[in-house]
Amino acid sequence: VQLQASGGGLVQTGGSLRLSCTASGDTLGHYTVGWFRQAPGKEREGVSCINNNDATTWYLESVEGRFTISRDSAKNTVFLQMSSLKPEDAAVYYCAVDVAPAVGYCSPYKNMYDYWGQGTLVTVSS
Repeated sequence: VQLQASGGGLVQTGGSLRLSCTASGDTLGHYTVGWFRQAPGKEREGVSCINNNDATTWYLESVEGRFTISRDSAKNTVFLQMSSLKPEDAAVYYCAVDVAPAVGYCSPYKNMYDYWGQGTLVTVSS
């Protein structure tokens, strides 16, 4: 499965962006999808994930209530709606899929994911 992450850009503090993760070569709905981010000099961290039956989502505590993950199966796309952005949200954001997800769970750990998109840069000005 090939993943294309898009939607990043420059936004002011308090602004919003919607990231998209579009798949080709397979049906994204079969898999758990995660969003991760990596800021300069920092480890890649899990931000949010949605499991393959859309019944379970997870959010990093610092983004809970501000970010929303969703799936549009018709578009073979998973979205990450980001609102009330803060300078500390600035990073390269990546989407990834877990092709063997556990039932009723999605993992926040990058080593559980098998395929990765190329990343999209989010810059938040203060």
